[in-house]
Amino acid sequence: MENIENRIIQVLSSGNEKLNYKQIAAKINIYDKQGREEVKRVIGKFVKAKILLTVGRGKYRLNHKYMNKETTGRNYVTGRLEVKYSGSAWVLQEGDDEDIFIAERNLSNALHGDLVKVMLFPPREDRRPEGEVVQVLERSQQQLVGIIRIDKGIAFFIPDSNNFRRDVLIPGRLLRKAKNGYKVVVKIVDWTPGSKNPIGEVVNVLGKPGDNDVEMLSILAESNFPVSFPKEVEQEAEAIVALSGAEALKGRRDFRKVTTFTIDPADAKDFDDALSYERLPNGHHRIGVHIADVSYYVRPGSAIDREAYDRGTSVYLVDRTIPMLPEALSNNLCSLRPHEDKLCFSAVFELDDDAKVVREWFGHTVINSDERFDYGQVQKIIDDGKGRLSDEINTINGLARIMRKRRFENNAINFETEEVKFELDENAKPIGVYLKVATEANFMIEEFMLLANKRVAEKIGKRTSANKEPKTFVYRIHDKPLEEKLLTFKNFVKKIGYDFKVGSPKTVSSSFNGLFRQAQGKKEFDMLCKLSIRTMARAVYSTENIGHYGLAFPFYTHFTSPIRRYPDLMVHRLLDRYLAKGESVPADQYEEFCNHCSQMEQKATEAERNSVKYKQAEYLEDQIGKTFDATVSGICKWGIFAELKDSKCEGLIAMRKFNDDFYYIDEENYTLVGLHGGKSYRFGDDIKVRVASVDLLRRQMDFDIVEE
Repeated sequence: MENIENRIIQVLSSGNEKLNYKQIAAKINIYDKQGREEVKRVIGKFVKAKILLTVGRGKYRLNHKYMNKETTGRNYVTGRLEVKYSGSAWVLQEGDDEDIFIAERNLSNALHGDLVKVMLFPPREDRRPEGEVVQVLERSQQQLVGIIRIDKGIAFFIPDSNNFRRDVLIPGRLLRKAKNGYKVVVKIVDWTPGSKNPIGEVVNVLGKPGDNDVEMLSILAESNFPVSFPKEVEQEAEAIVALSGAEALKGRRDFRKVTTFTIDPADAKDFDDALSYERLPNGHHRIGVHIADVSYYVRPGSAIDREAYDRGTSVYLVDRTIPMLPEALSNNLCSLRPHEDKLCFSAVFELDDDAKVVREWFGHTVINSDERFDYGQVQKIIDDGKGRLSDEINTINGLARIMRKRRFENNAINFETEEVKFELDENAKPIGVYLKVATEANFMIEEFMLLANKRVAEKIGKRTSANKEPKTFVYRIHDKPLEEKLLTFKNFVKKIGYDFKVGSPKTVSSSFNGLFRQAQGKKEFDMLCKLSIRTMARAVYSTENIGHYGLAFPFYTHFTSPIRRYPDLMVHRLLDRYLAKGESVPADQYEEFCNHCSQMEQKATEAERNSVKYKQAEYLEDQIGKTFDATVSGICKWGIFAELKDSKCEGLIAMRKFNDDFYYIDEENYTLVGLHGGKSYRFGDDIKVRVASVDLLRRQMDFDIVEE
């Protein structure tokens, strides 16, 4: 008889089937009890060796990365490389596949973020998958940022990033007048596998480290974001003429006499969404979600369009915005400024008093905003019940409250996050730190943006009698969390007194919301919010719709911000095409567009976080020696991380500073434990710390623990 192990592999190799042991046994013609027990034994062996993955309750599927054999007979896998501060690295896998560990000696010439091909080592029971980089398929970073060091006529480039572990040799002819100690941008021009140091060329001299502009430019350069637009793009933007005459208004629904307003942050310069309100004779409410019609001005293939696609998104650093579109469009022509006729692409809803959609309409419009509000002004109107357009605002807010309540009842997860903001002086130096708190005014706008995004996605993607074959579309998707992460989270919260159930998406969502309600107002609330977010998958763009897990929407897209997000511009163009009965676009091509936009969004997020970290470090430079209340925010082999309660600045308390005992890490309980004295520090614990030192250029802060 053919080997039972090979037969099981062949059965599961035929597709992406998920089968229990009885189904697997039946497929290989084994029905007796003894034979089934042997199948169970082999399955258990394969699960331990990571050859099979457990999916759902008692079901298994093949771990395809182990089965991807080439003609050499070896196993290979491709993925993105994430290099840690220690020098070791992981190749990140999609979906349920476990990440691959790469020791520093097996990295070859691969860098953080590169797409690499990895040869897997033979799997061993109870050991993490491990491999060796054999080929760099795609470089992630085209340029690096760091400091030039010149010693005895030899120039080296020392990268700022902790993820880049090699010094770069810079030949004299490639220094480009960079001086010792200056911050520069470098590109690698040669790196032969096996050689210790790559060869680089200076492509931009930024200036002296520590200067605010130099550091902000450095952060942008790290993520390959340009700081200015090419001349061709600027000229093309300046040449675009504002709407005028009947031609621009042809085929547009006119909302200029309907009460309309925008609500944005007080310091916003681009206004890409507005709301309109009408009370209908039947007592219903007609609410328009009006979005700047960027697609009218930015044509596919134009210089502006190519540049916008390359950027993918606007980037919001602490002290500046790097827009996706030139200012002539983002702040002027497309911005929905008050008392000006503006072109929009709109989603218009007729709602009853229970906030249910009775009718909807999507199409091109022209508006004239009556008022430009900021969130604080609208919140005051909500609180006081009076003010400019108070009747319209309070009616809309009442409907939004109903929609928000219903959304959470339908198992959307109510994550609460805090946003750090800075008070800056005239030199962009932080003189104060505060937390941005979401108000009811924010929630009101959020609900109607969510409604527009959801209903646009349903319009194109939902199968109906009139839409039997949905066309290719751009969705915003959010996958369910991995079961392994949920179980780890469940075990931890149980130990601090909270019940958490796993199972169906509905059960998990209900568990999260119940947990947040129970913990509200308690010291562990922030810690539980952060840990819960870490269990979640990352939301991305895709043409393959799997729904949005966090929002509990089976269909969701991004329609509401085309000034600052390229996927929204794609959605406008596709919606326009399909409303006009146009043919479907190629799915493969648009999936490539989606992947690019997801990557650029991630880079923008990293740049924004790095600018916050820099300003936090700059703020604490003047606080060295001072003591603060803090919370344990992380535990690793180098020590524990602590987050200051008032400013959310995070620093490391090095392990060497815990000299009163021998400490070890209890990973399962997120705790640092003293072996002899029994003292412990757990994730979420309140502690006092003293600011010991600040490395501004590396955006790192070191703390001492203060014993009370």
